[in-house]
Order: sequence, then C-alpha cells, then structure tokens
Amino acid sequence: MAPPACSCYCPTRRLATRQGHRATHDHRLRAVLQELSDIHFAEAEKIVLVQDNLNTHNPASLYEAYTASEARRLVERFEWHYTPKHGSWLNMAESELAILSRQCLDPRIPDRRNLERQVAAWLRDRNIHNVKADWRFTAADARIKLKSLYRAL
Repeated sequence: MAPPACSCYCPTRRLATRQGHRATHDHRLRAVLQELSDIHFAEAEKIVLVQDNLNTHNPASLYEAYTASEARRLVERFEWHYTPKHGSWLNMAESELAILSRQCLDPRIPDRRNLERQVAAWLRDRNIHNVKADWRFTAADARIKLKSLYRAL
C-alpha cells in the first residue's frame, strides 16, 4: 500500500525575504486560503492570488467547504488570477516549489511528520539567509514570450 500523499503550498511575496510553505494532507487550496486571509495577510485589504488552473482552485470550492457568508468573505478577500495553460513557470510559487523539491524533497520522505520537519528546517534556513524571489519577468517580456496568447495591438 502506498503511503498517503501530502501537498505543499507556497505563499510567496515578491521581493519578500520571509517565505512560508505548508505541508498538508488536505489537497484542496481552500484549506490554505483561510489561513492566508486571516493569519498571514490579515491586514491586507485585498490579496492578489496567482495560481494554476487546477479545477479545485476556484472560488466555488470555498462554498463547498464553508458557510455561504464565510465563503463570500474569503472570495472577496482575494483577487483571483490564473497562469496560462502550460504557463505554471510564470507562477513564482511554482518556482519556489521546484527549488523546495530539488533541495529538500529528494529522495521521497516517508511520512508527514518528517516532511513537515524537513520543510520547516529548509524554510528556516532560507529565511535566515534572506533568500527572496526576485521576479523580473515584465509585461513586455510576456508579450514576446507569450505572443500567441496576446492579441495584436
């Protein structure tokens, strides 16, 4: 029997030196959104959320998990943006997760407790050394690289 799977979520802020990663047995994004809204970005008026196009990564999933009033409150806290199909490399969190995978998750980790411990140690080290995402992909770069996705002006 295969060991249970875990998901890692990676809230990332551009040019921020403090990052947060979360390992969870819950594979749905909605498990993380309430934490982002109420703990990590409680003071923010609006949280810009850039994510892939996974079918569970949408506002409707919040209504399946929470009361209508709580789901609406969370939906309105976020500004929802999706990376283009086959464009997850545009998502800074995807880049961070790739680094996490290379530096911390290879080889496979046998259980959730060890995973959480190793991710926490890796994150602590990155935060101590002030490692940050310095995203330099501009709208002009996007128009060149993703020409097929943009209309001609």
